[in-house]
Amino acid sequence: MIAAFAVLALLVGSLSLLWWSQERILFQPPPLLEALPESGRVSYDAVDGQRLTGFLIGDPRTAPGVLLCFHGNADLAVWQLDWARAVERHTRFAVFLAEYRGYMSLDGSPTYSSTKLDARAAYDHLRIAFGVDRTRMAYFGHSLGSGVAAELAEVHPPSALLLQSPFSSARAMARLIVWPPIDLIWKAISRIHFDTRRVVSELDVPVSVAHGRRDRIVPFRMGIEVYKAANRKGGVLLVDKAGHSDVAEIAGEDYWRWIVEALNAGASPQPVAGTPTVPGS
Repeated sequence: MIAAFAVLALLVGSLSLLWWSQERILFQPPPLLEALPESGRVSYDAVDGQRLTGFLIGDPRTAPGVLLCFHGNADLAVWQLDWARAVERHTRFAVFLAEYRGYMSLDGSPTYSSTKLDARAAYDHLRIAFGVDRTRMAYFGHSLGSGVAAELAEVHPPSALLLQSPFSSARAMARLIVWPPIDLIWKAISRIHFDTRRVVSELDVPVSVAHGRRDRIVPFRMGIEVYKAANRKGGVLLVDKAGHSDVAEIAGEDYWRWIVEALNAGASPQPVAGTPTVPGS
């Protein structure tokens, strides 16, 4: 009897710790060691008063469109500036690198709920300050940012949704790192509800996916699941030798072709020429 109570207490304690710390596990802002450049830097506020900072490459008022971008967990918007400049060169789209609270030395603590507010703040800033409507705004999300971008798309549909190294759902990711029986009580203990696979299955916008086959952080199969679930399929880029964060570098010109084709929301995109087809398709 004592042993049973001890096991029960251990289980309850473990579940309580998981409930309390899950967002600390998900959000891990890296330290900002460099000074932020002033060029392209913009500030804006979330509806709860949180001050946010991002970077804008190009002019949304004259560009053919704007790509609103959300980065992954252990990343920073400022670290994506070179990538953003390359996107503008290849596409002529303006690029807005949004940041989350608690990252890049911003005040506040990142949570699942706050990412919704921060993403909406970036969307509103582009819409109000620059007059960009949904027909000229596409979203890009990498890793964790794929969930943020997809959830914003569910409320404010973009012209196109580009997902790089996306996970299928927070629940599926949790199965990889926590005790399997916890899956049975996921709804009771989880505050994090990213479900990208469900969202894309209901969106009436083209969804394009890029994923490295050697990804050791978000399994390659999850990118496949997201692409197969998409209600409107855009381009798919599957990169044999790429991992989680080097898809663009390894894929080279195929990557930029994927970006360009994905941003053409009015067309009926096909898988990028020369890349593998989706397994099982």
